[in-house]
Amino acid sequence: MIKKFLLIPLYLILFIEIGYTLEFYGNFIQGHFIVGKTEPNSKVIIDKKKIKVSKDGYFVFGLDRDRKYDVTIKLINSGINKDIVKKVLKRNYKIQRIDGLDEKKVTPPKDVYERIKKENNEIGKARAINSNLDFFKDKFIMPVKGIISGVYGSQRILNGKPRWPHYGIDIAANKGTKIKASGSGTVTMAENDLYYTGGTIIMDHGHGISTIYSHLENIFVNVGDKIKKGEIIGTVGSTGRSTGPHLDFRVNWFQTRLDPMTVISN
Repeated sequence: MIKKFLLIPLYLILFIEIGYTLEFYGNFIQGHFIVGKTEPNSKVIIDKKKIKVSKDGYFVFGLDRDRKYDVTIKLINSGINKDIVKKVLKRNYKIQRIDGLDEKKVTPPKDVYERIKKENNEIGKARAINSNLDFFKDKFIMPVKGIISGVYGSQRILNGKPRWPHYGIDIAANKGTKIKASGSGTVTMAENDLYYTGGTIIMDHGHGISTIYSHLENIFVNVGDKIKKGEIIGTVGSTGRSTGPHLDFRVNWFQTRLDPMTVISN
């Protein structure tokens, strides 16, 4: 059996066997976004979970911030059943301290618990959408120009208290700065006043990939709108839990939170 391994820019990993082709665009590193390409009509199983394959053979998945085990990929195509195991490399994350936050936003009062739970459920539903859109395979762009003031994975210490890691990137910009859709897709959430994230937009890009834009001052889209990459969807604000004007930009593969920079650079 002939087998070749080829490594080229964009971290393309290409396996070729008789009747068997599989490519990966991305790095097998914690928090990373990976697009795969195989033969049309193939079945792909990632860690025992069957995932969608587009009509032209594209699929996508992501690696959690703290993933500690290898990725097992099963490819089934034309009678060929192939298992591939890829080692996941670890990352070191920064410690980020943020002081001066409203204490009620750091430790919310009990009277808003139900509101937070309801909003989190709605966000979870938007992230769970598994549409047939295939915009995930197109290159994404930065949604706004500004200074990156917060990075993915950083352990946050809010008002001196350790909290959850940051699962997006913060881009500091003047209030009112226009925000572009990072990729083409469909709007699945457009809310003006969520407790934590204020003005919030979620877009579906297909196969479980979604982007989230938070702390917006203005929202120019509605649920169901079909948006092209680069279209203006809102403006930078400081709504929700925020100490100043910025965009909190996030990317998810279903409930797995990914580093947005790996989507933009992929």
